[in-house]
Amino acid sequence: MADPEVVNGVDDATDKKQKKSSKHDGGAADLERVTDYAEEKEITSHNLCSNAANLFEDKRNKENEEKLAMERELQKVHVKKEDIELIIREMEITRSKAEQTLRVHRGDVVAALEALTN
Repeated sequence: MADPEVVNGVDDATDKKQKKSSKHDGGAADLERVTDYAEEKEITSHNLCSNAANLFEDKRNKENEEKLAMERELQKVHVKKEDIELIIREMEITRSKAEQTLRVHRGDVVAALEALTN
């Protein structure tokens, strides 16, 4: 059989093998870049989820603090027992609802009754 061609001291078959292996190495490098990107994307999405959860928790805590501050302020409002009884009798609601409405309206019976009727 014929010997493979030798060009400039390099065997033609060996040259083809080297080109083939370098071609495959390039594909492996491309694959490595894709998997690195996918891993970074997964890490980023995990961070986003935890950040979103923290934002919701912070918002809920802030709302709870505002609610507690409002309740403390309403407790400072003085209301008359007679006014509470009047609202209970006229509107047929619970004592706590009548007292809360009266406190929100700063003890003004007329405003509290109007708010309950609307």
